[in-house]
Amino acid sequence: MRINFLLRIIFSLIIIVFLLVYSLYNGFIRFNYPSLTQYPIQGIDVSHHQKNIDWNRLDKKKVRFVFIKATEGGDFKDKSFMTNWHAAREQGFIVGAYHFFVFCKTGAEQAQNFIETVPKKSGTLPPVLDLEYGGNCQLTTSKERIRAEIEEMVKQLESAYGKKPILYATREFFDDFLVNEFKELPIWIRDIYRHPSLNDNNRKWLFWQYANRGRLDGIETFVDLNAFNGSETELFTLLK
Repeated sequence: MRINFLLRIIFSLIIIVFLLVYSLYNGFIRFNYPSLTQYPIQGIDVSHHQKNIDWNRLDKKKVRFVFIKATEGGDFKDKSFMTNWHAAREQGFIVGAYHFFVFCKTGAEQAQNFIETVPKKSGTLPPVLDLEYGGNCQLTTSKERIRAEIEEMVKQLESAYGKKPILYATREFFDDFLVNEFKELPIWIRDIYRHPSLNDNNRKWLFWQYANRGRLDGIETFVDLNAFNGSETELFTLLK
């Protein structure tokens, strides 16, 4: 009897764990649920991976802003960028563009790629540098050299667009490269497991990517979900 009882418990636990993992993987549940009361200004970031987005079906109360992938490295241009950029703006979403920064190209090369691709439009969010290890080139140079290339790209983008770029970073990248660095630049932090705090003398973050497997009407794939850490006035200040 005792063995059968233990087996039932073990089997039940296995089922529970399986259902939890399945639900997390498929975006039915997640770790973070920032409310619209706490963070009334929320949005998404997209690329060609989201395929054909039906922008008209997106809930504008839940999606106020959209960051759209434009470029990567020195020559890659996202094939869906211009379509997403124009369609999102036509539907009234606040838009911005981001660049996936790679270790194996100079900051100048990457800045040129972005500037050639992204229109200089008023009423849009500042350019974003996406800084992370995942999907990147092998790191074969010093952190100081990488910081110098980031700084060069930041300088060129600020000159071209008249706005200080935003730095998107995973927690690992932030801790390795950005602590006590680039203090004048806004931070967009990725933390899909908990409410973020930066290990940098109470430094504040401006955007928070709180989920990477969001589900929204109008998008057939998973989508990244984000929250803005500020007021309406502060958001519109970014658009000037």
